[in-house]
Amino acid sequence: MISRRLLLGAGLAAPFVAHAQAFADRPIRYVCPFPPGATNDNVSRTMSRALSPRLGVPVIVENKAGAGGAVGSRMVAEAKPDGHVLLNASAGNLTIAPHLSHVGYDPLRDLAPVALAGEAYGLVAVNPALPVRNIAELIELGRWRPGFLNYASAGIGSAGHLRGALLADEARIDAVHVPFPGSAAAAMSVVAGDCHLVIDPIAAPHAQEGRLRALATIGPDRWDAFPDLPNLAELGIGRNWPGGTWFGLFAPGGTPAPVIARLNRDFNDSLAEPEVAAALRRFGLKPEAVAPEELGRRVAADHAEIGRVLRRLNIA
Repeated sequence: MISRRLLLGAGLAAPFVAHAQAFADRPIRYVCPFPPGATNDNVSRTMSRALSPRLGVPVIVENKAGAGGAVGSRMVAEAKPDGHVLLNASAGNLTIAPHLSHVGYDPLRDLAPVALAGEAYGLVAVNPALPVRNIAELIELGRWRPGFLNYASAGIGSAGHLRGALLADEARIDAVHVPFPGSAAAAMSVVAGDCHLVIDPIAAPHAQEGRLRALATIGPDRWDAFPDLPNLAELGIGRNWPGGTWFGLFAPGGTPAPVIARLNRDFNDSLAEPEVAAALRRFGLKPEAVAPEELGRRVAADHAEIGRVLRRLNIA
């Protein structure tokens, strides 16, 4: 006879076995809420390739751009919470954009934090024709010609939008925000001379090849790709700016805890692979493995702090 204890144990284990096998039946849709070529897209493709063999199913990147990342984020928030539709989110579309427009989702309720890819550095870069070679000269030009400078970003509510506004506020200059559908387009507008300034990691290859002039970096410390460039904090700027620029994996709210745990484990194991970590660093990230709960606390804190700053800056 089968004992009652054995039956009870099998019953308790069944949901976990089912969730462990949940990825074996069909591909995973990995939603990037920005266009191809953006930093978010680069991170999505790196992590999808790393996750696929670990999960045992294809992990397919889908670009669903629009509204500063809100279109793709909403699609994931409304998806069935079974782990088969995931979001490569950035700080912008979860902690900034929801304050500026009706995005159709609550980032703290409708999306479940899974794993962090890492904190992203930012590069403050200008068109080489602009007669400035450092941040001090940029500020001097902005004060000498009020309203002349403009800055390109990946869209309203993006990290580049907020950082440009914060830089203008702290430097006491007037600068015009010019939103684009993604960071790649924003950087190219500065390369072409249509805009003056961009603050984004996607500017890095353009600066390294001389198409843009890098003035400073933003991030937790100096960016090893630009060891001779000062961090804005070293210049006394940005020390109290809210939040940071990070990229992470999210699932629809209500996704079962065992599925979240499996995804977190495989994502963090992927970050430990040397080729994955090297690729993320090339895109301006500092890889960091965290638990879902830690990522959730960070999103909540950034969301609240950024809301206060946006109100102070009268950005709506």
